[in-house]
Amino acid sequence: MKKKIQFSLVYRDMWQSSGKFQPRKDQLERIAPVIIEMGCFARVETNGGAFEQVCLLAGENPNDAVRAFCKPFNEVGIKTHMLDRGLNALRMYPVPDDVRALMYKVKHAQGVDIPRIFDGLNDTRNIIPSIRWAKEAGMTPQATLCITTSPVHTLDYYMAIADEVVAAGAEEICLKDMAGIGQPAFLGQLTKMIKTKYPDIIIQYHGHSGPGLSMASILEVCENGADIIDTAIEPLSWGKVHPDIISVQSMLKNEGFDVPEINMNAYMKARSLTQEFIDDWLGYFINPGNKHMSSLLLGCGLPGGMMGSMMADLGGIMGTINNLRRKKGDTELTTDDMLVKLFNEVEYVWPRVGYPPLVTPFSQYVKNIALMNLLTMEQGKGRFVMMDDSMWGMILGKSGKVPGPLAPEIVELAEKQGRKFVTDDPRTFYPNALDDFRKEMDENGWEYGRDDEELWELAMHPEQYRNYKSGQAKKNLLADIQKAKDAALGSQLSPEEIAAFKHAKADALVAPVKGQLFWEFGGDGEAAPTVEPHIGKEYAEGDTFCYIVATWGEIVTVPAALGGKLVEINAKQGAKVAKGDVIAYIERPNNG
Repeated sequence: MKKKIQFSLVYRDMWQSSGKFQPRKDQLERIAPVIIEMGCFARVETNGGAFEQVCLLAGENPNDAVRAFCKPFNEVGIKTHMLDRGLNALRMYPVPDDVRALMYKVKHAQGVDIPRIFDGLNDTRNIIPSIRWAKEAGMTPQATLCITTSPVHTLDYYMAIADEVVAAGAEEICLKDMAGIGQPAFLGQLTKMIKTKYPDIIIQYHGHSGPGLSMASILEVCENGADIIDTAIEPLSWGKVHPDIISVQSMLKNEGFDVPEINMNAYMKARSLTQEFIDDWLGYFINPGNKHMSSLLLGCGLPGGMMGSMMADLGGIMGTINNLRRKKGDTELTTDDMLVKLFNEVEYVWPRVGYPPLVTPFSQYVKNIALMNLLTMEQGKGRFVMMDDSMWGMILGKSGKVPGPLAPEIVELAEKQGRKFVTDDPRTFYPNALDDFRKEMDENGWEYGRDDEELWELAMHPEQYRNYKSGQAKKNLLADIQKAKDAALGSQLSPEEIAAFKHAKADALVAPVKGQLFWEFGGDGEAAPTVEPHIGKEYAEGDTFCYIVATWGEIVTVPAALGGKLVEINAKQGAKVAKGDVIAYIERPNNG
């Protein structure tokens, strides 16, 4: 029998690679015992990346969620791990040293065993400090090689990084194939080189299934010494996510590897629970396209986890581009046309900005440059004319050193705009910040939390944390869910049925007199210039909704009935209305 292979369930990444939100704390508490019952997982990814940020966006306390999810695994000896973006820690932009260092103490206290520390540029200056902080906190640091396929990402390139992180104290290495475009033979060779030189280093492979290479890659890395394989479960496996544990276990078992058996009754329970979470509300924020694999990803190298947001961005740009094309008399582009154009443009942009591995946040930066290029070329302005500070920060070295050389046109453009290239350690640009956040906590009377976890959460995600504390985040989520439900219902109904559905849940506001409708009036009694209220606007009972100037000149105020959310408008500013005409419908608060 060949060597023993262990499996990890990337439960967090399954959700992030599918949609926007993660399960709630109570849902995680329900699924954890079932994952344990499956009996095949030595590790579970419990948090990291966008997990905590989207918890806050959902009005949930992420610290409570992490503690609750980790606890059952800690009790039975299943290792927990998290994704850590190095300089960016758990967010999309850089984090000061003192906040990063505190993170490892907080996460270890919450029950997380292993941080998977990666840098989107593979710049070890952003990885090595985190290795030290993780070890000081009592965690097992796993350093990460972000895998991609380009002329500069050679075996020697990756081995040089492995040498540095092992020397710095990394006890494990993850091969993070975030777009699934790593070539299987190459990954096998790299695994063998690392294992030959460092036989005691644990190697974990993480490969997305998007372009279809992942199963071959798993087999190659296992044949060459890998120890742990990341997997997923239905209904969120495959697509742009990860291979399913059943298929991976079957393949390796039949190749003679020592792999654990799967309790299929528990697998089906976990599958059913995950589907229940999707049906509850999480499914409203899952892009159906992420359930499909696509060979197109091999050319552009974009990671599966960002495909949902990319398609939303593409839709917005497509509308603008097609407006321009209509004015010029050109044929409008379809979504497929735009997708091919975008992928081709990413292929054009990527080498010119130095081949940054396409992983958060640099995948977003490169995609955004490409999207803006499509727009500005349509406008006749050429390329690289709409790049923000984040995109330039990547190019100039403020986030780290890009792996390859920059194109002369990019260097010339930077110099023309007076931008300075830097070679300093990126950490030096971001001074310590915890004292300022302590002051804010004190001024608001907020508790620092167990092990300073609430202080750390504010420092890591300031805007989201403030909205969470004020209750605004929960209100926003409920509004988004209602909007998504209405949209889902609307896709199944005729226009007449949609109107009937809205009207059944709402109060009709009718004109009390014959006259002319206005939304606002100035202080002198004259109609004020304004735009109509937007759908979704909230009114309290007794609020003024509009005014009607009666035929005899009296200004009649029309109240917003019992208050609620505006769902339909049936009149325009200045319109003539008859007594009894329906002006609008407002959904009553007790109708949700």
